[in-house]
Amino acid sequence: MENIIIISGNVKYTITLDPGVWIFDDRRVDLTTYFSTKRENANSLEEYTKVVSKHWDREIMEGAIYPPTLKSEKKFEKEKVLTGTFGIPLKPFLTNSEPASDAQTFVIHCKDGEHEYPLETAYDLLLGFSNKGKPLKVDGPIHVYLGDGSNQHSPIKNVTGFSIK
Repeated sequence: MENIIIISGNVKYTITLDPGVWIFDDRRVDLTTYFSTKRENANSLEEYTKVVSKHWDREIMEGAIYPPTLKSEKKFEKEKVLTGTFGIPLKPFLTNSEPASDAQTFVIHCKDGEHEYPLETAYDLLLGFSNKGKPLKVDGPIHVYLGDGSNQHSPIKNVTGFSIK
């Protein structure tokens, strides 16, 4: 239970986060390249639809039997998961918690204190959960990165929870 992070406070729904399962989440991002590459502000539903459509088209054209190139792509992805450094955007979780209309402050609770940010800023936060394929056990379970990457080399560590005021 020490790896569970909770979003609570002035929200409609209290959200429980388990960083251990994010490695399987398609929303994960590679932290080694995330802040150095230019990102488009794309709609995640639109992006998901494109990926599913591409997969569907491939199955129709080539059948459900995977060609050798797809097998090697899957092997590459598995290897990447086992050795990569990953994070996940906080925005979907924060949105699902439905902060109250009068909520203004996002608080990151850590073992050594608290960090407060305006709620609007919290939607851009990134939660690091893996370093070189390993979970963040020593100073984790997650690290918090600011959306602009200004704390890329010194993220907020030892996070125990989030609350909204």
